[in-house]
Amino acid sequence: MTTNATEAPDHLKVDFDIYDPSLAAPVDVMQEKIAELAARGPVVYSTAHGGHWLVTGYDEVHTVLRDTGTFSSYPNNLVDAGDGRFIPLELDPPDHTAYRQALQPLFNPVRMKALEPSIRGIVNRLIDGFAARGEAEFVAEFAHELPTSMFLTLMGWPPDDAQMFGEMTDIALQGKPGASEEESAAARQEAAQRMFGYFAGVIAERRGVADPGDDITAAIINTPLKVDGGERAPTDEELARMFFLLLIAGLHTVQGSLAWGLMHLAANPEQRRRLIDDPALIPDAVEEILRLEAAVAAGRRVTRDTDLGGVRLKAGDQLLVLLAGANRDAGEFADPADMRIDRSPNRHLAFGSGPHRCLGSHLARIELRIALEEIHRRIPDYRLDPARPSVSHSSQVRGVVRLPIVFTPEKV
Repeated sequence: MTTNATEAPDHLKVDFDIYDPSLAAPVDVMQEKIAELAARGPVVYSTAHGGHWLVTGYDEVHTVLRDTGTFSSYPNNLVDAGDGRFIPLELDPPDHTAYRQALQPLFNPVRMKALEPSIRGIVNRLIDGFAARGEAEFVAEFAHELPTSMFLTLMGWPPDDAQMFGEMTDIALQGKPGASEEESAAARQEAAQRMFGYFAGVIAERRGVADPGDDITAAIINTPLKVDGGERAPTDEELARMFFLLLIAGLHTVQGSLAWGLMHLAANPEQRRRLIDDPALIPDAVEEILRLEAAVAAGRRVTRDTDLGGVRLKAGDQLLVLLAGANRDAGEFADPADMRIDRSPNRHLAFGSGPHRCLGSHLARIELRIALEEIHRRIPDYRLDPARPSVSHSSQVRGVVRLPIVFTPEKV
């Protein structure tokens, strides 16, 4: 049977809002809700935010992400998180290609591999801060700090700005906790404008640098964009929107994956023991963590009438592609709710697919691998603190806000 947004039958209509705070507590409510959506069909219809389709099936998600001609990436967000477009996320090919190429050298695998000593140094410095105490608030003291410190190191920006970046990106993703939709929208706009002001200073300082050398920020600013058959310098606004996207994507997805990794491994002690005994298993464990808890729900807009998962979509319809749903599709993954650190094959879509596949996937994998290596070397018996529950948040980039853990103190 086929349908469209204005004629969706009752069995495809759901009361689901990705921004609903009730999905964030307890932590597993989001996955339970996504499973309920998937049980109705690979494509269902939500009445939230003016109405949009929710895509959970693996094949359907893969199709949407790769077919940029039928499914535009703008608008990607149900709410205006960035006071305008994120670049290049909310551009389609061929426009998207020029901006993607400008950022590609930043994340090439050789450069990422060279960062490993710096990442390991940051990881151990952070663990040093709490290892002797026998307890930690894992997000504030580690999961947030690692990707933030790495991002600032990579971009050559002052480390003292980490707290401001965290606060502003939290607001961009989550709005203002406890506030009305209007108040959250105003807070998001204010946060975006504050960040754009910061980026304006960075751009003004490094615009015109003739030989950027290892200065990645200067290289991005001064690399011409190949557009419309020629070349031109990126504008200040284009650069600011690229930096804003890099900041949000680099911080919050890794933060969530680190926290979810500890949650799942604490709940699966036999698999954790295997990682402790054989750290060579950690790269596969990273892939399984990414599969289990894909953070992103990507927005797409239908550009022409089409069929998807037995549903008739019309031009102009809005979609929300739930990567966490695709990654738990039983048609693709055996026992998809189970953690298997040696799962193979593991063709998860946590980093997306197609032209918009995550640029920072190499860096994210290295950060997660090194973090798990050092955590299991130094505080291997970590467990969730029963007296202080974890706190998560729901949005199109969902994550964990607080994760208290306890463990045997490291001997000094």
